[in-house]
Amino acid sequence: MRSFSPGVKGAVSTMMIAFPIQEWRAVRMKEGFTASPSIPLPHLSPIRKEIGTFKTSQVNMSVNNSKQAHLFARKRERVKLPPSDDTYRLSEFLRHPYGIQSVLNTNSFQSFQSLDANTYRCIMPKLQLLNFETVPVLELRVTPTSEDCIVEMLSCQFRYLEPADRKDDDILASLKNHITWNTSDIEQFVEIDLMLSLTLEVDTIPFVLLPISTVEVPGNLLMQTLVDRAVPVFQRQLIQNYNKWARQQHQNIA
Repeated sequence: MRSFSPGVKGAVSTMMIAFPIQEWRAVRMKEGFTASPSIPLPHLSPIRKEIGTFKTSQVNMSVNNSKQAHLFARKRERVKLPPSDDTYRLSEFLRHPYGIQSVLNTNSFQSFQSLDANTYRCIMPKLQLLNFETVPVLELRVTPTSEDCIVEMLSCQFRYLEPADRKDDDILASLKNHITWNTSDIEQFVEIDLMLSLTLEVDTIPFVLLPISTVEVPGNLLMQTLVDRAVPVFQRQLIQNYNKWARQQHQNIA
């Protein structure tokens, strides 16, 4: 199995698609990406969905001896909506193209295109991983209703630019951002419930010889830290974008 080793933060950063990309700048080290100089992590390879030919690693250890690390993080947070002279129309906003761009945070992407009524292909800026040049490509589904809005990641792929003969990697991961609100009671709010999971292959010594918790404990801690930081940022931007849209709608009516 040919794969790259971006480290936990390199893989997680690619999936934080609903939030400002500058929040997830990885620390580039000599041998890849790591959480920080104080949290050393092993080289980790995202699990590819398709089954292909298995090859031995550079240390002559069979990939059959590798382990899978399962990482998970969740953050649920509610924020009060500021007082407004008008009734909040979040359901209408999240059905509007500007609202969809807001929940996808399309400013973080190099480009994006609509595949159907609620599915989008989003191309992120180019990344340099070790000696490889790659472009992360995400397929996202946005499902707005009168009561909530759900953003789900359908697929995540690293497309390699250099070397040209390197096969693309499909990442075994999931991301769900569930947005709910209450604008009818005295205490109006928006609530964000973000869930992120990632499966990584651990295939380097000494980590392959150690308990999988050696990877999962710091990996989960890192992912939870990123999610904890992301949700408040997303909430603030969502409300700011809504207010901008509402003012524009009011001006159009006037």
